[in-house]
Amino acid sequence: MNETRSKSFYILAAFFGLYVLFLYGPMLAIFVLSFQGPQGGLTFPMNGFSLHWFNKLIEGNGIVDLGAAFTRSLELGLTVMVLTVVISVSAGMAFRKRFTGSDFVFFTAIASLIVPSLITSLGIALEFRVLDDLVHYIGPKIGLGDWADSWTTGMGLFSSGLGAHLTWTLPFGLLIMFAIFNRFDPRLEEAARDLGATPWQTFRFVVLPIILPSVIGIGLFGFTLSWDELARSSQAIGAVNTLPLELQGLTTTVTKPDIYALGTVISAVSFTVIFAALFTINYLQKRQAAHGSDAGKGMV
Repeated sequence: MNETRSKSFYILAAFFGLYVLFLYGPMLAIFVLSFQGPQGGLTFPMNGFSLHWFNKLIEGNGIVDLGAAFTRSLELGLTVMVLTVVISVSAGMAFRKRFTGSDFVFFTAIASLIVPSLITSLGIALEFRVLDDLVHYIGPKIGLGDWADSWTTGMGLFSSGLGAHLTWTLPFGLLIMFAIFNRFDPRLEEAARDLGATPWQTFRFVVLPIILPSVIGIGLFGFTLSWDELARSSQAIGAVNTLPLELQGLTTTVTKPDIYALGTVISAVSFTVIFAALFTINYLQKRQAAHGSDAGKGMV
């Protein structure tokens, strides 16, 4: 049957196409302009085609220490990813049973989703400034004057910076885990326990394989949200900069395509992690479906 589409379909399709172009057009333009030749500028038309600006970026060129900033962002992103996965899965398991104060803990955990990012960052920075003042005040009183005098600040990449990023990634991980366990069939665990499995064996061989695609999704959220985070890093990261902060600092000073090359590198890492996670999730889902089909044939 040949079904003709209405005029409204083509109007909506054209509107959606324009929306996609508006959304991804600037990003594609940056990708293209980052591959210009040595005489390239910041606007079209392109002047040659080469990897010149990526080489300049790797060399440093006095603009930004790409290697150090990249390493800091990567280390922080991986740490946030691991902690987000571990805490989210643990909280999901814990919230399967009601306990006193569970509602308060839940709403407190996800409250940072509705608090402006800059306010969260400023609040964390203020907390660590209070901590610094306490160290300088209490240290001499308890015989730790030398240590207090050498103390600069507790703010840093893996203290205040890590905490700021977790306030952004954990709510997503928690909500995903709560949704997964709300649909989880507890009879699977009961069957494992009836067969003599310990709680750890039940989790390792029954629960974890079932929820593993979602766990990888949480890890994806944790890394990508931390990798691209700017507002929460701006006030709480300490004396060093992550790669997005370096990129922001370059936007008002760089007049060459170095900045486009840096943006392309940041985006390439994000897309690599996303596609790797999607591939792994798809593989695990197909594997689970194949095992379920094999089990069904065995029963027949």
